[in-house]
Amino acid sequence: MATKASVTMKMLANRVGNFVPTTCIKNISWLCHSQSQLLRGYTTEKKEQAIADDATPVDQKKVPQSLEIERLTQELAEVKEQNSELLDKYKRALADSENMRTRLNKQISDAKIFGIQSFCKDLLEVADTLGHATQAVPKEKLNGNSDLKNLFEGLSMTRASLLQVFKRHGLEPIDPINEKFNPNLHEALFQKEDSTVEANTVIEVTKLGYKLHERCIRPALVGVSK
Repeated sequence: MATKASVTMKMLANRVGNFVPTTCIKNISWLCHSQSQLLRGYTTEKKEQAIADDATPVDQKKVPQSLEIERLTQELAEVKEQNSELLDKYKRALADSENMRTRLNKQISDAKIFGIQSFCKDLLEVADTLGHATQAVPKEKLNGNSDLKNLFEGLSMTRASLLQVFKRHGLEPIDPINEKFNPNLHEALFQKEDSTVEANTVIEVTKLGYKLHERCIRPALVGVSK
């Protein structure tokens, strides 16, 4: 743009040179040169301003991007923390449900096994009665009395059959004679001095105890040595 203006002014000066004195022509040339320098300075200033304008938005864009990255990083950390808390709650809930399932299965199994416990306790009285009846029969009179012998044999067979039914369902008698006293299975009625055995040994069984699948449903009534 500055070059075109200078050329134009020079052409004008050449055309006017034929009519204007030399001094005026020199002045016109100086004005053209000055105008060219001014235009060049203005053009350079404009370029520098444009470069500065182009550079400023880039720096200004870096600040919002940095803030956005910081915000996203913070949100990611919060989401990770929430995920960790939810995962911990899920594991706890899963463990609780598994424990509950195990307890329920055990309760169901125990109900199947020990559901007949009350019924067994009632039948134990029948077994005790049959045992007392057979023990009350005098053995020396069995050979001379066939009726008494038949009754004794019938009672013995009935008691044996009942004990077999007990065993089939997991009910077993506890006869702890000459065993160490166990408070979980035995109930001491009395103590008696006996030098032939050690102290706290069962020396007499007054009433048999019973276990249902390793659970004591009735302790044996015993006498213990001291």
